[in-house]
Amino acid sequence: MDDLEAIRQKRLAELQQQQQQQSSPQNDAQAAYQQEQAQAERDAQVQAVLRQVMTPEARERLTRLRLSRKELAEQLESQLVMLAQNGRLQTKIDDEKLKVLLTQMQPQKRLTSITRM
Repeated sequence: MDDLEAIRQKRLAELQQQQQQQSSPQNDAQAAYQQEQAQAERDAQVQAVLRQVMTPEARERLTRLRLSRKELAEQLESQLVMLAQNGRLQTKIDDEKLKVLLTQMQPQKRLTSITRM
C-alpha cells in the first residue's frame, strides 16, 4: 500500500509542476502586457505635455527628427518635459527655438583638413 501511495504522491507532484510551467508563460505575457500599458501611458503623458509647450510646427519638426535620429529626439523630449514640469518654460517652443535647442544639443563637428606638400 505504501508503494501505491508513493506513486500517487509522485504523480501528483509531477502534475502540479506541469501546471505551474503552463501557467508561467501566461504570467510572463501578463507582465509584458502590463509593461506595455505602462509605457503607453508614459508616452501619452509626454505627448500631452509636448502639445502644451510646443507649437504644431515644432512638434512636426520633432516628429521628423525622430525618424532620422531617435536618440536625439528622445533626449530633447525628456529635456522639454523636465523644463515644463519645473515651470522654466515661459512661452511655447516654436520652430526657431527648437532649431536653436537642437544646435546646442548636437556636439560641435571637428573640421579636418588635409594639407598636401
